[in-house]
Amino acid sequence: MIALELLVVLSAILLGARISGIGLGVMGGLGLAILVFGFGLQPTSAPIDVMLMIIAVITTAGCLQAAGGMDFLVRIAEKILRRNPKRITFFAPLVTYCFTLFAGTGHVAYAVLPVIAEVAHESGVRPERPLSIAVIASQAAITASPISAATVALLALLSPAGIHLGDILQIAIPATLIGTMAGALMASRQGCELHLDPVYRERLERGDFAHEKDREQSALPTGARRSVWLFFIAVVSVVLLGSFPELRPSWVVDGETIKLNMSQAIEMVMLSAAALILICSKVNPEEVIKGSVFRAGSAAVIGIFGVAWMGDTFIQGNLAFFSGSIKDIVTAQPWLFAVALFGMSILLYSQAATIRAMLPLGIALGLPTPALIAMFPSVNGYFFIPNYPTVIAAINFDRTGTTKIGKYLLNHSFMLPGLVCSITSVGSGFILIKFLF
Repeated sequence: MIALELLVVLSAILLGARISGIGLGVMGGLGLAILVFGFGLQPTSAPIDVMLMIIAVITTAGCLQAAGGMDFLVRIAEKILRRNPKRITFFAPLVTYCFTLFAGTGHVAYAVLPVIAEVAHESGVRPERPLSIAVIASQAAITASPISAATVALLALLSPAGIHLGDILQIAIPATLIGTMAGALMASRQGCELHLDPVYRERLERGDFAHEKDREQSALPTGARRSVWLFFIAVVSVVLLGSFPELRPSWVVDGETIKLNMSQAIEMVMLSAAALILICSKVNPEEVIKGSVFRAGSAAVIGIFGVAWMGDTFIQGNLAFFSGSIKDIVTAQPWLFAVALFGMSILLYSQAATIRAMLPLGIALGLPTPALIAMFPSVNGYFFIPNYPTVIAAINFDRTGTTKIGKYLLNHSFMLPGLVCSITSVGSGFILIKFLF
């Protein structure tokens, strides 16, 4: 019966990933219905708090984009990259990392990828090198961002164990930064030099790069800079409230002191920031819901709704089996659970959905909480099969043809930088927890 139930869960995930978009969420809902009505499992509670937090965050990020704040940040990034063109393989991932760290979503990388491709080409640097690690860094930072859906989901699951946001960030940020720089070092050695690449030479001889004109930049909305500051203040507020619980208000109810929980704090702060951006930057609300950030975040919420609810129901319904059969193995070798997280993220294409689907199992198996935090970056396996949107975008932005999918599918431009970044990040996390916990 457990094998059949697992087959239902995996089939729902695979079909949902194949459909993409909201497919993951609705297929998760279908799988849940089969588990409940077909196998008689008792459904757990839907992950309402996580979904509400993510909705609040993507609403604010959507307001920032509609106000021109994202474009303002892109122009700052372009100046940084053009000042250091020969070191772009190391500066580009830092730029996309900071974008994601600040915005909470890796989709902001779309705006800066064409800049990276252009600067690399102009400088004679093989664009594959900075583009590949820039895409990897934009996703690695999701597991370090205080407002990303994945971090919010992790915090919600680990809060009962006394874990605060600062506990996660003090491991996740340095670990993923170390991993990103290790990945950049790997990327800097990929392929031959640009002027020797046969595909580029063929396109050059064909005249593909003749008569290029400088891009003209349109004027930014007047409230763009203001929206960035408001968003930045909101992010800092979330970090402070999460790292220092004493800053949150408390009440005495029936003789018991109740403190404002972090889920509610994030929701209030981010919705307030969204309101201030709408007012102070004079944003049209219709533009918010049309933006790519809001649309991508909404699809993530639906995905988490269906997949996480299905996963929770399956794990809780078979908890006795998992605790008895797998606990000793995974406890003795925690890295095996990191491999499982990595593998599941390849299927789900969502760090947050992977955390919500898999981490309850890690908690149920009794894995140490610090180890679960160290393994957090292992959910960045989306690059393994090269069909993630940012991967495809990077390939298309590289007009020189150096960034590509290989003949055997998995020998693509992002594989080695991605593996090095993930392995180094998790390894660094395990080293850091020895000193910080």
